[in-house]
Amino acid sequence: MVSTQTADGAEAATMPTTAGTATAAAPAVTGGALEALERRRADLARDVTALPALGPVQLADPYGVHRLTAIWLESRPSPATTTAYRTDLTHWLTWCADRALDPLAVRRADVDLYKTDLAARAAASTVARKLSAISSWYRYLTSNEACDRNPVAAVDRPRPDRDTSATIALSRDEAGRFLAAAAADPRPVRLRTAALLAIMLTEGVRVSEICNADITDLGHNRGWRTLTVTRKGGKRQPLPLAPPVADALDRYLTDRAGSGQPHEHLRGPLFVTTASGPHLGGRRLDRWAITKLIRRIARTAAIPSADRLTPHSLRHSFATLSLDAGAALRDVQDAMGHADPRTTRGYDRARYALDRHPATRLISFVAVPNSAS
Repeated sequence: MVSTQTADGAEAATMPTTAGTATAAAPAVTGGALEALERRRADLARDVTALPALGPVQLADPYGVHRLTAIWLESRPSPATTTAYRTDLTHWLTWCADRALDPLAVRRADVDLYKTDLAARAAASTVARKLSAISSWYRYLTSNEACDRNPVAAVDRPRPDRDTSATIALSRDEAGRFLAAAAADPRPVRLRTAALLAIMLTEGVRVSEICNADITDLGHNRGWRTLTVTRKGGKRQPLPLAPPVADALDRYLTDRAGSGQPHEHLRGPLFVTTASGPHLGGRRLDRWAITKLIRRIARTAAIPSADRLTPHSLRHSFATLSLDAGAALRDVQDAMGHADPRTTRGYDRARYALDRHPATRLISFVAVPNSAS
């Protein structure tokens, strides 16, 4: 087993590197990328050693459940997916530990009880997501002969209503007040606030996409200032920034670069923390900081739902307001990176309005002749 030493001198177990593994077969991963990969592996190893109900930790065993779990997490398509799967797996294993169940020996009945407990306090979409995550884990273990069966495979999963969304969105008037409040923020981070929230509301990006964006993701294409984000599954998609939004972003980056310095020389995350107290700043913004910022600006804008807004509320607002403004469903679907148009339709709040029903157009189109008197 390979060990690395942390800043406080403690040793942290990492997954061993053996001949024939992806690490040995990928010499192109060098320098900073390799260091980042090793740090991520060390973090994942620490995470899996803290998982309950799995018995003694044996990371040195190349096909032990802890090492396989770490590899399963590492192979997720994005850091956000890794975090979500780790959280869902921890929830399931904690449930097993509380009932003295061996997760490698549970049956479908145990998973059905877990599903029932979840359904009593969580939305159908949450239940479905958690079951999907732990089913993926069991599939990985069984494919490596570390488990006899996938007890989730035959469990009936709830079907969330894809035509509706419970997320709170901003109205047209609220969105205008929200952007105005962000641009007028009296705090020193005003330029960052204005650029960040304008991008989130007008581009419909996921919070993970904006958190993970780097300055090198900015570019130009056909006269547009662009921001290329990494979508689910690792797909890269360039987004055009509206001129006012691009100007707000350039003002923020110019201010961040300092007097007389061109912002093109900046490197690192697109949006970073500022120095505060013992913190030096310059670190990547996280979703919790962005959530607090959204709610603070919403309160300033006198939006009644301010304390219930989330980063996804801005993505939802982008979709609903774009559709209300007459944008084609397919264009909104592409902009949001949805694979299925039914997902986008869930944001179309006005699709059941009576004046949009096709009956009136159809009767005009058919032009039924008057019957003879």
